[in-house]
Amino acid sequence: MERHKQAVGKIAAAVRGFFERKEPYRIFHGSTNSTRPRPPPGARVVDISALSHVVSVNRAARTALVEPNVPMDRLVETTLREGLVPPVVMEFPGITAGGGFAGTAGESSSFRHGFFNDTVNYVEMVLGNGDVVRAEPHGERADLFRGAAGAVGTLGVTTLMELRLVEAKRWVRTTYHRAHSVAEAVAKLQEETRNPANDYVDGILFSKDHGVVVTGQMTDEKPDDAAVQTFSRAWDPWFYLHVEERTKNLTPAEPSTSDTPSADATTSVTTATTSPSSSASSSSATDYVPLAEYLFRYDRAGFWVGRQGWTYFKYVPFNAFFRWFLDDFMHTRMLYRALHASGESARFVVQDLALPYAKAEEFVDYTADQFGIWPLWLCPLKQTLPPTFHPYTGETEPAPAPDAANAAAAVAAQPTAAAAAAAVPKDVLNIGLWGWGPADHELFIQKNRALEDKLVELGGRKWLYAHTYYSEDEFWRVYNDHGESASASASERPSTKAWYEALRKKYHAETLPTVYDKVRIDVDAARAERAKWRMSMKSRWPVGGLYGILRSIQSGDYSLHRNAEWKHKGE
Repeated sequence: MERHKQAVGKIAAAVRGFFERKEPYRIFHGSTNSTRPRPPPGARVVDISALSHVVSVNRAARTALVEPNVPMDRLVETTLREGLVPPVVMEFPGITAGGGFAGTAGESSSFRHGFFNDTVNYVEMVLGNGDVVRAEPHGERADLFRGAAGAVGTLGVTTLMELRLVEAKRWVRTTYHRAHSVAEAVAKLQEETRNPANDYVDGILFSKDHGVVVTGQMTDEKPDDAAVQTFSRAWDPWFYLHVEERTKNLTPAEPSTSDTPSADATTSVTTATTSPSSSASSSSATDYVPLAEYLFRYDRAGFWVGRQGWTYFKYVPFNAFFRWFLDDFMHTRMLYRALHASGESARFVVQDLALPYAKAEEFVDYTADQFGIWPLWLCPLKQTLPPTFHPYTGETEPAPAPDAANAAAAVAAQPTAAAAAAAVPKDVLNIGLWGWGPADHELFIQKNRALEDKLVELGGRKWLYAHTYYSEDEFWRVYNDHGESASASASERPSTKAWYEALRKKYHAETLPTVYDKVRIDVDAARAERAKWRMSMKSRWPVGGLYGILRSIQSGDYSLHRNAEWKHKGE
């Protein structure tokens, strides 16, 4: 901890200097998975990239002290040595713990555990005036903790956090449930989130008539005749291609008669589907995947964004040999470096969008018509009550009824009918839309603006890591809206803007950029930058792509996935 304290002391001194001089600044933490424009050269920054250590893991307490720039792969490697794992792990190995807290990190276990910040016991932060403080979700400075989660680093500098951990198991029993329509896929996704046996649930829409819901159950048991499926080695399949292949000939499942499958039903499906050569009459297929391999199953190809490299380098065949040959460039760290360096990120649609389940099919119809991007990712999420910068739809439902054992206590605690009918936020569906946008920059802006308008029309919100085109007035209209169907106390809550500005004043954050400042796209500046890019050699095919590859090689990031300790080494 002494090294940590010294590093934080230097950061606090730098922040205090900017505060006293009333100079704005930004926080530099190293690499990024955001497609937002980066700060210009010469911008005032506070460099926290040295805060990149897992300070300790407490096996007995099931906690870990983690600095903000610890990437997910190092965190998982460290906790697995103690037989533990974070309950929410971002799917890309290079995403950091600090990014997960300050951003909106909802993953395939978030239907159960919430966002990444919901697994944090406390954070240490350097405030805008240089003070070092601690904030907890339900204790000391709870308002700061709540505000900083999702506020993209605009309320202070996170320097340490304590994460909760859960028991790790050796395998994830991974089942692919075939759906033959968007509506069927969405309904199956909801059904599987209600199955208490599931630790992970997400989905892939390959088209309107080929959807797959993927469920994962941690286990230490694997049938002797079940092969181990991995996704990290160069000759391994890309996960999404593997899912598509395993499910393309599966038939629809019979409608479920209950929300939670019985043990007998689960056993019968397992028997029928553990072999890759399952019969065409099966509606699902199953693999046994080592835990870390499952957590980072989307690393190679960055879900399926890496496929677009073959679209750009159009004369390179898209086959198993070239996926093997170019494997170093197909891991997310290398992909993001190449995408930024090439200049092509300016026309790449990378959007995560949260919607009410009831609006999902309409939204998919819209994106299919306007963008033609497939596959789409589906991820079920718990909501955070407003005010918040996390996606929130305003939909609520009655709070779950207490079980019989606690019924008397519940009646005593909630003596009125109104209290008993208290509502909680409904779960929402994240749809990941990632692929090429229009080459014409003006059309690209137009389509992104229309996408934002459609999302608002359907009662959804977007993640703030990507291109955001709202005007400031539009932005605050969206984030001040707590939803017409929000709980009865919603009208008593302050607007998000008033809440946020009060926090910035209270915690001396007014020299930091606002959330809107950090996430907005300056359209005029983007036009000028795009015009400059068109005059450069990088705009000429294939110069930009080759330059992106060169820069990714120079980073040396290929060594990280080559030498990753989390990769399965055999039984």
